[in-house]
Amino acid sequence: MTLEQNVVEQCAQLLYAAEQEVREVPRITDDHPQMNVADAYRIQERLRELKQAQGLRIVGMKMGLTSHAKMQQMGVDTPIYGFLAEDNAVPDGGVVEVKHLIHPKVEAEIAFVMREPLSGPDCDAAKVLAATDFVLAAIELIDSRYENFRFDLPSVIADNTSASRYVLGSRATAVAGLDLETLGVVLERNGQVVEVGAGAAVLGNPAQAVAMLVNMLAARGQTLPAGSVVLSGAITAAIPVAAGDNVQVRADGIGTVSMRFV
Repeated sequence: MTLEQNVVEQCAQLLYAAEQEVREVPRITDDHPQMNVADAYRIQERLRELKQAQGLRIVGMKMGLTSHAKMQQMGVDTPIYGFLAEDNAVPDGGVVEVKHLIHPKVEAEIAFVMREPLSGPDCDAAKVLAATDFVLAAIELIDSRYENFRFDLPSVIADNTSASRYVLGSRATAVAGLDLETLGVVLERNGQVVEVGAGAAVLGNPAQAVAMLVNMLAARGQTLPAGSVVLSGAITAAIPVAAGDNVQVRADGIGTVSMRFV
């Protein structure tokens, strides 16, 4: 760790205000080039505390950089994670006002809802599947608080991995009998197919991404509680959205999910 606690506090307050006030801020590593990944997670955890202090409940976690292409692009060999607060949730078919967003993009994911808690450091995909209550089709809306969606690894971790909104499908499906690796998804915008993919795009298997999350949490002395929602990572590329757009994800065997923008 390289940052003093007062700098961690300043960065967290900046990012919190940026989200609340819907405004872009400069990339924080421009002012603090010595910031490392450990510092970034300290800032993220302080951001989490600021939200909890406002009475918001943490409902789950999300994984980012779960494709090998994205990891290579960012020059890292492991994904990153963030948290989901209850104000991030949008109901299936729900409406999001773009005036509350800076530069939104959406991507298709598979969400896990945990029946049992999980702890590391030796979690694997089999343990994840055994502890999973059900999975759902999901859309994640990402919205970096940085100018021009420009960030490096520590900056995006500190910004809670660009977390903004998410919507879960209504068809809860047990994992037994599902082949998560070959499970196909289609992302549509205004009735037009814009992205397709399969679960294997997420570290070969989305359950592996959840296992990695659990082990990464263990390294920081944390666990994944029962009842947690986990967004396992993007199956498709993120696409920009604007007012008037209607977005739907269709996922083989686990149903559909949608959200629209006004």
